[in-house]
Amino acid sequence: MPRLKQVARSDLHPEAEIIFRLIFGDRDPTVEPGTDTGSPGDWWPTFALVPEVFDHAVAGLALYRSPQRKLDPQLRELGQTRVGWDVGSRFVFSQHCKSCRTVGISEEKIQAIPNWEESECFNEIERAVLAYTDCLALNNGLVSDELFQTISNSLSDEEILELTYIVATYGMHGIISRALRLEFDSDESQPLKEVDGDHQSLSQDHTEKRMKEILDEEKPGG
Repeated sequence: MPRLKQVARSDLHPEAEIIFRLIFGDRDPTVEPGTDTGSPGDWWPTFALVPEVFDHAVAGLALYRSPQRKLDPQLRELGQTRVGWDVGSRFVFSQHCKSCRTVGISEEKIQAIPNWEESECFNEIERAVLAYTDCLALNNGLVSDELFQTISNSLSDEEILELTYIVATYGMHGIISRALRLEFDSDESQPLKEVDGDHQSLSQDHTEKRMKEILDEEKPGG
């Protein structure tokens, strides 16, 4: 069970309502929990306790999915999934295993992320991204000049900043989820692996289509 209270649907701040419609439809997750991916969905009503925190976190989700990002989505998802593993967050790891599929990462690579060092399925830049993620999460951000040069040989400065920011942000999300016992991190006795569930609702296309439908419904006469 989550360690903090959750905000009922009727008590949400206005900016959160559209996000709840996207994820939960008309349901109140404090009464009828569950999402399309199989997660309980308690992250959202918990973060809604402090509206500014909720809005800040949602803005972070929008940032990494923005079409303005220069970083390859596959490299991003490799980093996000691996950092979930590194910080021991079943929630972040599981959700981003699913997200990996939405950007075209092969099943072989997804299954190899926990033991990427022993796998031969990743190319040079993918291995460098995974190693860099480990340095951020497990080595307090200390990265060797050699590894950083390998990253720099393939990524621009802008891409490196995006990778660093997004991976570090999701390391933070994993730590918060474990500390507050949210979602799949509510039971520390469970193994660190992907939890069964649909991945399509995590795709960019699904989100954009559903958001358009919601906004159209809000228009006069919609």
